[in-house]
This record gives sequence, structure tokens and C-alpha cells, in this order.
Amino acid sequence: MDLHINEQRRLMIASVRELAQEKFKARAQRYLDGTFPWENIRELADLGVLGMSVPQEYGGLGLPVFDTALILEEIAKVCYVTAMAVLGEAGVQTRVIATYAPPAIRERILPKVCSGECILAVCMTEPHAGTDVANYRTNTVIRGDRLVLNGTKTLISRAAEAGMFVVFTRINGQPGREGIGCVLVEPSTPGFAVTGTYHTLGGENLHEVQFNDCELPLENLVIREDGFRKLLSAFNTQRCLNPSISLGLAEGAFDEAVRYTKERSIFGRPVSESQGIRWKLADMYRDIEGARGLLYKACASANPFPDPFLSAVAKITCNETAMRVTSEAVQVHGGYGFTDEYLVSRLFRGARYGTLGGGATETLKDLISRRLVNEGDSPDGIMALALN
Repeated sequence: MDLHINEQRRLMIASVRELAQEKFKARAQRYLDGTFPWENIRELADLGVLGMSVPQEYGGLGLPVFDTALILEEIAKVCYVTAMAVLGEAGVQTRVIATYAPPAIRERILPKVCSGECILAVCMTEPHAGTDVANYRTNTVIRGDRLVLNGTKTLISRAAEAGMFVVFTRINGQPGREGIGCVLVEPSTPGFAVTGTYHTLGGENLHEVQFNDCELPLENLVIREDGFRKLLSAFNTQRCLNPSISLGLAEGAFDEAVRYTKERSIFGRPVSESQGIRWKLADMYRDIEGARGLLYKACASANPFPDPFLSAVAKITCNETAMRVTSEAVQVHGGYGFTDEYLVSRLFRGARYGTLGGGATETLKDLISRRLVNEGDSPDGIMALALN
């Protein structure tokens, strides 16, 4: 398991950490009302962070999944909303374009992703189908050199800011998994509309979008065949980046809890001298380090996408660790932890997203158990560290 990071990448992570701690942390509260963190995004673009998943020939850094996860982890320690905004540029939508789109589309879009000119939104969930991709109703008909798209997608991140939508859709009405493909839609396309806004517990806004006879050029057809497999392959990246945000939220909450116990006194002595509190901190640290090992192992398996089994295990563990650790951090802060002014409150709310996005925990447990039963995977000591 090679987790080596060269000096150039180490400096990048250190730069992001400094920016997050010195600037993003102080700004985080202002994004609780759904305001998009444009200021943070522009500063990250200047560092090259938005091009993490973009190949170098298109102006990006072309970083592995592992490096990308480490950077998201640093951002999430202080601001969930900003981490989620960056996930949109580093996650499945960018990797789908970089891996499967024709060269003309890559050349048109990817440099703008790197500069922050083009925010990407991925459209997967439908009102009646989230994880159940095989039952998508959104459909694209190919008519000569044109595409005609109809349907509705919901709970879409960054829809109000996006310059391009990566839409997973049925192609020519073909049923089942075999009929899934992917098209690109610009928000200026006639028939496209953002029709609903949902404010989330974590602070960001999600949206409903509709496609009513949207005519698109044929070149906007990114995936026509084998779309379901390609979608899941790219989505395994999301199952490492989502938990990297969860891990960052847990770490940020832990750091705040340790600091608070040293500064706060009760009954004439520091809170940190209470055995009950010290044990909480010990449990929090143990959970974080256990989750970190699973996540980093899953990230290291990427070639170019992570192993689905390892990423599922890591995602569940990091998601649930974030909920436990942030909740305990709120408890350590007492009543202050329940207020917006304290970072632990915001990290706690962001942590609740993890088990819902990028594949629900229940779905991933099914994936894990099927692999264990059908293929016989099981822990086997040191040999389990070998990655093919």
C-alpha cells in the first residue's frame, strides 16, 4: 500500500491547510444560509486546487484520489460548505468528463473548471429514484445530430451556480441498467429550469431541475453505451472523497474539543482534568485513526478508480465516525456547542450528510455483504494489505 506523497504535493496540502485555518474558518458561519462560498473557491482556484481531478494537458494537476482526499480533509476541518463545493469540482462529474468525454468537450470545459469559471453539477437523483439508477425516467432521444432531453432531477448541489450540468439519463428509452448514458447541459439551454430549492441541515442549498424538450448538440453525449458500469466506476471515487470530508469534520471537531477542555474551567479546575472528558477524547481519537486507515487504504487502491469494496467499507466507517465524534465534541462544549457561533455545531450538522450522499449506508452494506458471501473476501492479516 503506497501512501507516499512527494514534496510538491505535500506543499500543496500545507498551503490548503494554512488557507483553511487562517481564512476559511473565520468565514464559515456566513455560509449557513445557503450562500455559495465564492471567495473561498476563487482562492482555491488560485492554488490550483479546483484542477485536482483534471489531467495536466487541460491545465489541471491530475492528482490521484489519495491526494485529492487529503486536500478535501483539510478544508472540511473548518468549513463543510466549502468542502462540498470543492467536491463538485474534484468529484464524479469532473472525472466522468476527464475519462469518458470526447476531446473537444474536455478542451472546452476542463480548463474552465481549473480556473473556477465553470462550476459543475452532477444530476443523478430523481424524485422517485436515488440509488435505484436502473429506474431513471429522465430520457434523451437521439435525433440525427441532435439530442432531446426530458425529465426531472432533484437534490442537486450547486444548481444555482453551475455553468454545466452532467446529467445521467436513459438513452432512447432503453430500459434497465443497459440504457443509462450521460449528457452535458448548459443552464442557458431552452427548456432547462431550476424549479425548487431545499436548504439543508449543513447549510448548503440543494435544488430541483427540469429538462423540458432540451435540444442539445450530439457532441454533448458523453456516454452512450455501458453507462451504468462507467457511472459506478467513477462513483467509487465519490465514495472516497465523501468520507474524506467526513474524516475532516471529525478531526476538526476533535481539535476544537481538545482546545476547549484546556481553556474551560469547571469547579475551579480545567475541564481536561475530568476523567470522563479525557475518556471521551480518547474514544474520539481512536475512532478517527481507525477510520483514517481504512480510507487511505481505499484511496491507495485507485487505478484510476478505487476498489468498490474497500471504498464502501471506508465510507461507512468514516461517515459514522464523523457523526459520533462531532456529537461528542458538541457534548464536550456543553450549551455553547449547540450555538452557531461555535465551529463544532456546524461540523456536527455537516456530518449528517455523509451517510446519505454518495451511496446510502444501507446500500453499501448490501454491496459489502454480497462480496463477502459470494466472493469469499474476509480479513486475512498482513495479506489484507496487499492491493492488486
